[in-house]
Amino acid sequence: MPVIEVQGLHKRYGDKIAVDDVSFAVEEGEIFGILGPNGAGKTTTVECIEGLRVPDRGTVSVYGMNPRTDRREVTRLIGAQLQESQLPDKLRVGEALELFASFYPDPADPDQLLASLGIADKRDTPFRKLSGGQKQRLSIALALVGNPKIAVLDELTTGLDPQARRDTWDLIEQVRDRGVTIVLVTHFMEEAERLCDRLALIDRGRVVALDSPAGLVAKVDDEQRIRFRPSQPIDTEELLALPEVRTVTRTGTQLVVTGDNDVLHAVTSLLARKRIVASELRLEQTTLDDAFLALTGRGLDTADEGGN
Repeated sequence: MPVIEVQGLHKRYGDKIAVDDVSFAVEEGEIFGILGPNGAGKTTTVECIEGLRVPDRGTVSVYGMNPRTDRREVTRLIGAQLQESQLPDKLRVGEALELFASFYPDPADPDQLLASLGIADKRDTPFRKLSGGQKQRLSIALALVGNPKIAVLDELTTGLDPQARRDTWDLIEQVRDRGVTIVLVTHFMEEAERLCDRLALIDRGRVVALDSPAGLVAKVDDEQRIRFRPSQPIDTEELLALPEVRTVTRTGTQLVVTGDNDVLHAVTSLLARKRIVASELRLEQTTLDDAFLALTGRGLDTADEGGN
């Protein structure tokens, strides 16, 4: 049985539909991503899962329970890091964890949690003196202090510099390795590709596709492109004769070869036999960003007029 099941979820704010009949299931132990532009309905969807919002229609089940009518039980199963949350500036890191731990019957050890997340030395540091990356680590710690079975992480790495973002990705993978199922809300393509086992692409409140990152890309195009400058001329017909090659185009001294997943090996083997060096060689594949554009007709960074 999936740990989370969402069926026909619908939520409206006034005249605007934020979530429009969204359905998906999350399996135990996976990192399930909800990917879409700002305003696509991602946050509203997870807030319904957490029991923070009441859907207008549709059903949500967490381990077979209703997040609204079984709120106490579901709250003990889910640890949440909200998209926007703040702590009092003077509250120290250790105090925040001890406070949150007091809400649960069998909490994790705060000191061990701080150590595992690499901020044990910040235990006595006030919240306002933490860096952006340290605040995100604390957010993860607060989400995990209740020993949840599910962690919902909403736009966890927004505002972080590239190194802090990658450090946070490592932490998320460590959390999953501890047996925690993760629901990751994000609008970062690279983050989704790196972390998620499966993804629900949400646009204008609807799920437009649901698959693994590789599966979503394959739905659109499984083509690979190679760009290179040969050290000496090569007959394009020889390249086209390779079964792995689909097209060959020439732009000045540069060749662009497209083909299937084995095209790189086929082309480089031919070049090696002819003792031709491929300089400035680049392998280009269809990305998740390309897949989103093909499935929705617009880029992920396009502003939306829908819900959160």
